[in-house]
Amino acid sequence: MKWSLIFELSKALMLARFKQTAVAATGVMFSITMFVTLLGFMNGLNSMLDGLVLNRTPHIRFYNEIKPNPNQPVDITDEFQNTWNIIRSIKPSTSRLAIYNSEQIIQNLENDSRVLGVSPKVSAQVFFNVGTIDLTGIVSGIDVEKEAQLFAFTDYVTAGNYEELNQTNTIILGKGLADRMLTGIGDVIQITTAQGNKMQVRVVGYYQSGLGDYDNSNSFASIGTVQKMLGEPPSYVTDIQVKLHNLDLAPSMARELEKIYNIDADDIQTVNAQFETGTNIRTLISYAVGITLLVVSGFGIYNILNMMIYEKLDTIAILKAIGFNGSDVNRIFITIALSIGVIGGGIGLVFGYFACLGIDQIPFETEALPTIKTFPVDYNPKYYFIGASFSLITTYLAGFFPARKASGVDPVDIIRGK
Repeated sequence: MKWSLIFELSKALMLARFKQTAVAATGVMFSITMFVTLLGFMNGLNSMLDGLVLNRTPHIRFYNEIKPNPNQPVDITDEFQNTWNIIRSIKPSTSRLAIYNSEQIIQNLENDSRVLGVSPKVSAQVFFNVGTIDLTGIVSGIDVEKEAQLFAFTDYVTAGNYEELNQTNTIILGKGLADRMLTGIGDVIQITTAQGNKMQVRVVGYYQSGLGDYDNSNSFASIGTVQKMLGEPPSYVTDIQVKLHNLDLAPSMARELEKIYNIDADDIQTVNAQFETGTNIRTLISYAVGITLLVVSGFGIYNILNMMIYEKLDTIAILKAIGFNGSDVNRIFITIALSIGVIGGGIGLVFGYFACLGIDQIPFETEALPTIKTFPVDYNPKYYFIGASFSLITTYLAGFFPARKASGVDPVDIIRGK
């Protein structure tokens, strides 16, 4: 049977039951609209929350961890080698925090094709002297340009100019720390290191990541300023931060390079495993809710087509009597179902896009996230592709069983009954 005739008959049957057809298409439209809107909004929030951690966290961090020496004298003495030795209250051994031969390591990493960028860092525990009170904190010495390039540093500098960190004796304070010290931009503050070195620095900006505990204790200065603060040479580096082209390589690469350079290494996936699990669960819930909406709309189409078949049994009998076979009748009702899916799904995708645009314009201002002005929305095309695919799949399945039932109708029984 020609497909043009199949389409013509399908159109006639849909128009004959226009209200029911419109209700089914509206159900599909609403489901697709909510599916796209929900996924765009939820994944936008996930991306925002991930950014709070991923933007400022290296994929791999190299450092020297302070820990007890595993080779105690009693274990390497010939007299006690074959005995069971128990040692209590082992204290950490004197070890250097600085990474040995850091310049060569950084050069080797920059030549690695898997590496996007490398940024050295010097961390120093200090006291911020405020009158007679000392506030504990951490000053991170950074390569300003690389930090801005690799870790979106500029996105979190809410006041001041980050480029002024390249000047000697300047600092950007965490917003919470600055509020506790009642310090304004341009003020000069005094810092005392754990070794007792004192230094005066000028405040050139505020940093606010959105994580309260972090902003209450952390501040940033140039790597040269912190080395000077500690009385260390220019080669003194306590951390090497690495960004990769492929985040998934971080765990294996960290273990590999840890053995090569004989230093400790942390990868982002291991350190932030709980955060990543939360993101995956939120995404899973979003997909589950969206797919549930599509399945519910599929049941609506199934019921409508069942009623249509019951009411059009005489039409089906006549079609079969004049030469239509079961496959033709099957195609007619599947065409009706797919038409509902295409029309409702297409309109739903458009409405979903405009709903995301609407959410994207809603103001979202909070002191914890000063760089976020509106609700975040993700416009990834895959959500629209998934929505369209599920629209066609659910409407096809919703029409398949009623169509199979219609194709099995015996015209003799229907006409005899009439």
